[in-house]
Amino acid sequence: MKTGEPDWNDLRYFLAAARAGTLSGAARALGVRHTTISRRLAALEGALGASLVMRGPQGIEVTPLGKRLLPFGEDLERAIEAMTALVRSGTRRVRLALPTGLSPYFAERMAAFHKACPDISLELTSGSRPVDLLHGEADLAVRMGVVADETLIARKLCDAGWSLYASGPYLERHPMPIDPRRLAGHEIIGFHENLARVPGARWIEAHGAGATTVFRVAEMTEMLAAALSGAGLAAMPCMLAEAEPRMVRLAPDILGSHAVSLVYRREIGAEAPVRAVIRFVTAVIKDHAALISGEAR
Repeated sequence: MKTGEPDWNDLRYFLAAARAGTLSGAARALGVRHTTISRRLAALEGALGASLVMRGPQGIEVTPLGKRLLPFGEDLERAIEAMTALVRSGTRRVRLALPTGLSPYFAERMAAFHKACPDISLELTSGSRPVDLLHGEADLAVRMGVVADETLIARKLCDAGWSLYASGPYLERHPMPIDPRRLAGHEIIGFHENLARVPGARWIEAHGAGATTVFRVAEMTEMLAAALSGAGLAAMPCMLAEAEPRMVRLAPDILGSHAVSLVYRREIGAEAPVRAVIRFVTAVIKDHAALISGEAR
């Protein structure tokens, strides 16, 4: 048989024939002539270079190879049915990745978004690791800091401020005032190397001489938990620390900041569901910009 690129639409005819056991039965199931079934089966076998069915007076019998291929055809059939149902329902899934600390602002507005846009299934994920948009890990992402990838669209939304914080248990051991620029003699919560470039890590590097790093964290939520326990001072995003009433800000000034940007692939920016999510993200960040920047006290 001469092999080539198979027409996967022919799989429908193969599946129907295997289920019916006869060409005429498959023809009735699909509403076509039995000669069409025979022709499409031959085309699929020719493209694959292998026999999938054996024809006889009692009908057809699926070959051993055909039996091995049946599950793949059934998987493809289910996938096509799911895609068709999704398109017909008008629902579009949009995945939005958020950095740690921002997700509560969005979670409280999700019900309103779904009421306004019932045809969009918006999924939120959060964490400190930047998702790979180019490889489909998400459709859009809110990112902190510089976005260097020129293949992505980056819309700056605001600036995120950082400051130095401590909890009551720590301040019982080290009473105020504490000079954020002279941290010698203090215990501090450090940063894992994957966070070495965030403003808090740079501040500790510049002003932490003589301080003791009690441990290092890779997630800001871990830093908040450690600071609340009194383990040490924490240079943290204002939006995360100031949402926790047990944290005390040690400096009125913003000790560092970086941009907050909405990032997405250029080719999806014109899609209506994506535009709706862009508007949603922009509105949520705008409403919380003062807290995110550290200016709201």
